[in-house]
Amino acid sequence: MANPSRDDDVSVVTRTRTDKKVQQPPMFRVLLHNDDYTTREFVVWVLQTVFNRAEVEAVQIMLHVHHNGVGVAGVYPFDVAEAKVRKTSELAEQNEFPLLTTMEPE
Repeated sequence: MANPSRDDDVSVVTRTRTDKKVQQPPMFRVLLHNDDYTTREFVVWVLQTVFNRAEVEAVQIMLHVHHNGVGVAGVYPFDVAEAKVRKTSELAEQNEFPLLTTMEPE
């Protein structure tokens, strides 16, 4: 009678591993565009709440947008960038501001 606890009949197959390098996902810049109606306070608030920026950094970005017409709120993988653009647009609409937020490949 055979002993069921014996592992003599088990064979192991080994394969050579190929080293595959994982590519980083393409990154996208989320851009805020200046307009004549959206308040500076709202832009700072959006940068703090949606983009997790500290107050000082949010003010610096807001001033850059104000003086240059456009500024980078952050750089993210496509899905994250798209979600942040959508959230910012929703908040702007809810607060009746025409803040334009776009994204572009880095």
